[in-house]
Amino acid sequence: MKPPLAAAQALALRRQLELGLPLLPRPYLALAQQIGAEESQVLAQMRQWHEQQLFRRIGLVLNHRALGFGANAMLVLDIPDALVDAVGQRLGQTAGISLCYQRPRRLPQWRYNLFCMIHGRQRERVEAQIQALLEQHQLSDLPHQILFSTQAFKQCGARFAPAPGGATAHG
Repeated sequence: MKPPLAAAQALALRRQLELGLPLLPRPYLALAQQIGAEESQVLAQMRQWHEQQLFRRIGLVLNHRALGFGANAMLVLDIPDALVDAVGQRLGQTAGISLCYQRPRRLPQWRYNLFCMIHGRQRERVEAQIQALLEQHQLSDLPHQILFSTQAFKQCGARFAPAPGGATAHG
């Protein structure tokens, strides 16, 4: 059995994973070659990170606009604090909602504390989907707004590994 990855190799692996898996039959072998390791070491490191709950899954970041989904709306809701966890859990399990999260209010200017992202091809259909969603979950009477995206400036997966030279991607 090969030894675990060295700290520098593990950091290099994190950086490579944030860029996405190579579209190859054996992506972990390609990653291993890039960091000077064996495929088994990369897979062992991935298992360890998963067991440590550093990630839940490996996924894709799709360019939804390129796929024809140009009617993208953020539904913002003012949910009573005592209900926000339960409502967020329900909405987060609803088909058609790609993101659902709670954020603090910024009173008096911004009263909304629950955010849901809905993607669609046509604005009218997204609006109808949101109205049906509000009715289904008995939220129609609560204050809410629908904010449609007008321009995309950036879309990528999250970056958490420090960049070469020590700066973080978010710092």
